[in-house]
Amino acid sequence: MNKTRVKATLARATLIASLLSGVALTLQGCPLLVVGGVAGGALVATDRRTLGAQTEDREIQVKATTQINQNLPDQAHVNVTVFNRRVLLTGEVPDEASKQKAEEVVRGINNVGTIVNELAVQGASSISSRANDSYLEGRVKSSMVGEKDLSANYYKVVCERGSVYLMGLVTPDEGAHGADVAARVPGVTQVVKVYQYIKPEEATALSAAAASGASATTAAAPATPEATVGAVPDSSVSSRPLDQQAPAPVKNSDVHPGNPSKAPVK
Repeated sequence: MNKTRVKATLARATLIASLLSGVALTLQGCPLLVVGGVAGGALVATDRRTLGAQTEDREIQVKATTQINQNLPDQAHVNVTVFNRRVLLTGEVPDEASKQKAEEVVRGINNVGTIVNELAVQGASSISSRANDSYLEGRVKSSMVGEKDLSANYYKVVCERGSVYLMGLVTPDEGAHGADVAARVPGVTQVVKVYQYIKPEEATALSAAAASGASATTAAAPATPEATVGAVPDSSVSSRPLDQQAPAPVKNSDVHPGNPSKAPVK
């Protein structure tokens, strides 16, 4: 009887640990510690940005989102993502004037280093399309976590209408590796590299600095965490094995100048 109770307790503990790990891996932009994993190891998710840069990014995102909502028509559906003062605009707007207006609004915000305007001139995406995007974001992150010689926490993943946008402070080799992994996820239609490239020696120094400060910020939660666990894909997501599908095309983003008061990290 005691053995049965022990087995039941262990089973429940294992299930809870698995669920918590799944949620943790779908959170973006925050340092956190996940204990467990393969061979009893530990995954420390860090961010190569400084804490000051992360705070500044959140401020830019709040300002940009608020001002875009105030200046664009109700039909517009605009998502704002900021990483190291690079602002990515994704979503849909009713006309070209609205697309340019959104970029103009962002450019008027202090400390915006660069802008990547990926807004599409078309009707707003459906709820099912947005749910599918959340699902694909989770799939890409999970694939990165499972990829050998790749640190998933160096990448910020955004998905819009099946297109995956990758942000981060990465070396050219890291950027190519991450894009290749994302391109092979079923359902991804294209991968757009929105990286800011750094040299290998810079990457080593930034990673060491981030790791040393991770323990001090482990308990800090992100301002607006968005877990993608439980999102249901629509019928456009293929269930074929990865090795039976051609990788999605990969391209570089078009970067426009922002309104920096100090030089952004390249």
